[in-house]
Amino acid sequence: MAAYQWVPRMRDYTSEKEQEACVRETTDYHPLKPMTVTVTESKAKKTGGKAETEFVDPLSSSLDGTDPLSMFAAEHVVTDPLSMAPKRDRAESGSKAKPGKKSSLDESFEPWSTKKANILSKYTTSERLSITTSFLSPSDREKVAVKTQVQTTMTDKVKNRLEQLDDFEEGSVKEMLNLSQQDYVNRIEELNQALISAWEQDQRVKALKIAIQCSKLLVDISVIQFYPSKFVLITDILDTFGHLVYERIRQKSAYFPPGSKVPQMLPEDFTPDQVPGSAKETCRNWFYKIASIRELIPRLYVETAILRCYSFLTSGEYSQALLRLSNMMRGIGDPLVAVYARTYLCRVGILVAPEVHDHVTINLYDFLTTYKQLQSDSVQNILAVQQMEMAQYLHLYTPALDWILQCVAHRASEDTMTEVLEHCKKQCNSALLLNSVMSAFKPDYIASRALKFVDIIRDCEEAGFPKHELYASLGANMVLADPPEEQRLQTLNEVWKIVMKLKNPANYISCAEVWIEYPCKHFTKREVNTILGDIIKHMVPDRAFEDFYPQLQSIVTKVLSHMHDFAVLFSMDKFLPFIDMFQKESIKVEVCKTVMETFTSGARPGALYTAGYKKRVQQDTTSDPVIMNALMFICKTMHDSVNALTLEDEKKAISNLICGFIRRISFGRDFEQQLSFYVEARATFSNLEPVLIELVQRVNQLSMETHKVVKGNHSRKTAAFVRACAAYSFITIPSINNIFSQLNLYLVSGQVALVNGALTQGDAFMKAAIGLLPEVPRTILVDGKVRSTEPLLAEYINNFVSNLLVVPDNPDQGVLYLIRGLLNVLQNYTWEDNSDAKVRSYLSVTCVLSAMSQESYLYHVNKVDSNDRLYGGDPKFLNEVQQIANTLITEVLEHLKHLQQQEALRRQSALALEFFTKMVVHGDVGSGKMGSLAVNLWNLAQKHGYGDTKVMVRTLEHLKKKGTQTNGKEYAELAAKLPLQSRT
Repeated sequence: MAAYQWVPRMRDYTSEKEQEACVRETTDYHPLKPMTVTVTESKAKKTGGKAETEFVDPLSSSLDGTDPLSMFAAEHVVTDPLSMAPKRDRAESGSKAKPGKKSSLDESFEPWSTKKANILSKYTTSERLSITTSFLSPSDREKVAVKTQVQTTMTDKVKNRLEQLDDFEEGSVKEMLNLSQQDYVNRIEELNQALISAWEQDQRVKALKIAIQCSKLLVDISVIQFYPSKFVLITDILDTFGHLVYERIRQKSAYFPPGSKVPQMLPEDFTPDQVPGSAKETCRNWFYKIASIRELIPRLYVETAILRCYSFLTSGEYSQALLRLSNMMRGIGDPLVAVYARTYLCRVGILVAPEVHDHVTINLYDFLTTYKQLQSDSVQNILAVQQMEMAQYLHLYTPALDWILQCVAHRASEDTMTEVLEHCKKQCNSALLLNSVMSAFKPDYIASRALKFVDIIRDCEEAGFPKHELYASLGANMVLADPPEEQRLQTLNEVWKIVMKLKNPANYISCAEVWIEYPCKHFTKREVNTILGDIIKHMVPDRAFEDFYPQLQSIVTKVLSHMHDFAVLFSMDKFLPFIDMFQKESIKVEVCKTVMETFTSGARPGALYTAGYKKRVQQDTTSDPVIMNALMFICKTMHDSVNALTLEDEKKAISNLICGFIRRISFGRDFEQQLSFYVEARATFSNLEPVLIELVQRVNQLSMETHKVVKGNHSRKTAAFVRACAAYSFITIPSINNIFSQLNLYLVSGQVALVNGALTQGDAFMKAAIGLLPEVPRTILVDGKVRSTEPLLAEYINNFVSNLLVVPDNPDQGVLYLIRGLLNVLQNYTWEDNSDAKVRSYLSVTCVLSAMSQESYLYHVNKVDSNDRLYGGDPKFLNEVQQIANTLITEVLEHLKHLQQQEALRRQSALALEFFTKMVVHGDVGSGKMGSLAVNLWNLAQKHGYGDTKVMVRTLEHLKKKGTQTNGKEYAELAAKLPLQSRT
């Protein structure tokens, strides 16, 4: 290609701006505003004999505004054949209280399903377990099949099923020994699956047998500490059995509605009058079968499991049946077995008949009557054999009593709680019962009688159940509900007088963890500080705190959740010593993170505490030296924990918290003090790059705030200050490892220095950025993947050269010394093979050189004379610009020629088209050689058929449009010379 010279297009930016300005129109539409679609059916209106039809979206009208997938799902409800065999919680969650009536349970009633997981995880054992099972052998199945074939009458059928039941009760029973806890759980699951499988195979008697044998397992207390978990597992199977029986009878209760010949299932709110006689007979047969079970406990459990089926027979049977079963419970000898049987009855009863409460109270009072059995010789012998302490044994009763008392307390009045307390005090006065009472009744009821409960706890019989747990339960209620104001301080004094005397650290911390929240809510820092000091006093001896880090962490979290004013928090002389108790580094870092999360998130100024009065909370920023020094210590602890093995996510979390701390420290107009803080922070947090980046940005912001205060008119003092800020950034940036972070900070810091009139510092930042470019690696690791740096580098160069437009030349360095330095770096940089990034950067520089050739630049920095004012259109300066531009386009054209030799024709086409568009915008295409070069580039772009036709069509249309404007003759002439090849 012949040698070409770049001729810049001379532009009048003001007239261009006015010419291309968009016409403003007032509108109420916003693209992010939510769209509301109203579906309207098409209606024909008669007006003067003519029909007018409203516009209707054809899709909305055909679908009637309904999602077609939702319609499909509604119309094609597929019944899973296994849905009749529910999972374990189905009987509880899916059952109704009573057909025709909605359950009266509300959200305050904690369902059994939420308690099960805690019971299973808490009551475990390492001892070996045994299980007694009986399954039909192949010969038994054949016998059943033969008998089924010869049955001719209903009497034979009933007789056969009773014989099968007798075969089970009197036949061979297999006992499996030495089962681990997991083996036992797996075996129970097998029984559950066997029950479902037998039911699906229409083997009703076998299903009943499995339910009976599961119930019998609840008699066994050989491994007593596992009994609550065993109860959960077994009753799940009984729930499944009860649901299967109920659904079986409901399926047989299909009826014909009046005037219809199609049978329908009973509705959910059916009445016994709607149940056919055959279904009622089937229901009675089930109760007759269960009544024939000889042993008491299986009979009680299995009948309770199908209790819901009474709804098919009569509407008033629940109350009588629950009372009858409650009276039968009195025949169970072992108190632990009896209380869990009562629990199951109350659990089923509250679901099927939540409005019936008499049986619940009876079961509670029956337990109170028999409470003395817990101290009997028989129980003591069992505990001696199993080597269990009385305290452990009493804890086995907690889940059962909690449930029974929850049923008693549900929607109960305060009088009910008073009555229960009187019965407890009269019959047993047990700490075990009192703990369950405080767990079951509303916290408001407990808190309103705070001092009374303190007296009751003091006078109750401990009898193996530790009183410290009662104080912890009382504290939980005091936190959830506010006691009377006149009782608050006395309650705290009376309780803490007892708690502080606890010698066992575990018992002490269990109370302190709960009660720390009470003074935080209702008192001042004095009371909180006193309790923190007492905790330190109990935890430091023998380094007891090492065993209770979770509880101590919980205490810190609770204090922080209520005390948002860090000036008050750090004025407590026991808070930081409390933090120092966390000696394990990982735990201490977590605690420090908790403190910093609270500080950086802040709290709403003027927020009210629950005590009803205002306390000042942490404001958005602070300069309090107490807060600053304490938080600096906490942040340094987090910073010093970072090492080579620390995960990146952990580093990022710690860095974010420290950056949040830095942003919250403000000295207002005392900018020098602010800079001193940033200097100290840089020395303290030198190992975390995100923190150093944040510090550089904050210092740059400090310079801009100074500029804003002085309104751009710097005095000697403020000018020295912004230069000091620039020096801070210049020193800090090289300590950052991420090279692109360095480059961006150099550029931003240079811009800030330029705005503040610090030209020497601005030059230094720009030169540092240019000097760093050769160190940019060809690849970097991003999210674990190797990525090329060329796209990032090209983007940065575009941004960088656009800033050079306003940077004036240094008289000591020569004309355009920054541009020349940049081009030297780009020339010597090792670019990727088969890459056009280098010449694309040259094109960007060429565009900036065209802008530098203008009489007045497009943008300026206030009070900074750019080269247009320094040189005033000096021909020597313009000649220098021209020479550099000519060199660059020669390099670009040589590269295009080189691409043709390499047969990289697609890249050649794209680059030629890009060169053409930049020439149209920034070059003078009206001059001879420039216009000829433009035509050659256009032809080259589509020479080999790789040109982007869509882009070229739009470009040509743009040229024709500009050719119609004033002074657009050269564009019209150029457009006439540009052929557009068809790609058919």
